[in-house]
Amino acid sequence: MIFDFKFWHYFARQGELIHNLENSEMRHFNKRLGWLFALGVLLFAVREIWGMNTSTLTPYLIAGDFDTYTLARWISLAGTLIWAGIYLAFHTYGAAFLFSRILKIPWRAALVMQTYVTAILVIEKALLFLIFAVLGYTTFLSMFSFGPLAAMFFDHSFIILTFNQLTIFTSLIIAIQYRFLRNYVEFSPKLLLFGLIILHLLIAVAIGALDFVPVEDMLEGFTEGDVPGE
Repeated sequence: MIFDFKFWHYFARQGELIHNLENSEMRHFNKRLGWLFALGVLLFAVREIWGMNTSTLTPYLIAGDFDTYTLARWISLAGTLIWAGIYLAFHTYGAAFLFSRILKIPWRAALVMQTYVTAILVIEKALLFLIFAVLGYTTFLSMFSFGPLAAMFFDHSFIILTFNQLTIFTSLIIAIQYRFLRNYVEFSPKLLLFGLIILHLLIAVAIGALDFVPVEDMLEGFTEGDVPGE
């Protein structure tokens, strides 16, 4: 038997989708995935063109160095497009590969599962950008996360950024992964759910820890031609 993959149709019918994956051939999946990647890259590009994450380039504009500013914006846009491709590919293909290898679940099921995960991440970024565009400014904290709440009680950026990675969309991602994985692994449902929660907590901690990496100093030293040890 053959069934057509329809993203929104199966979004709320995960059980039916899993049943079809196990018993039928799937059509039009690559087409839907291609559209997801195209929309994701477009979203990253629009955010960059609008000015998100380009505050470090403002000094060139203030100094009146328009040529340098224009070149920097083009380079920044190119870097954003490359990062968008890496981001989307990792969350879709990379994560699916890891789930398939580590938990021994079928590759096709893992890929479909992560396609929904990637779509949720894109939707979250789109909604956040829409709110920023309406307000006319951005913040480094997401209003969908626990970051703003953590900022009310803690001063340490590591804690705030860690909580900032835990959003209402994270809960939806865990729910989708749990719904898929429990059909393919032998773990107890409680152990599987606990494992997924711990996994996402560790990811949040790892991203929060990036605050300790002196990226700006490293980039500044690179552009100024500093050589370590001299």
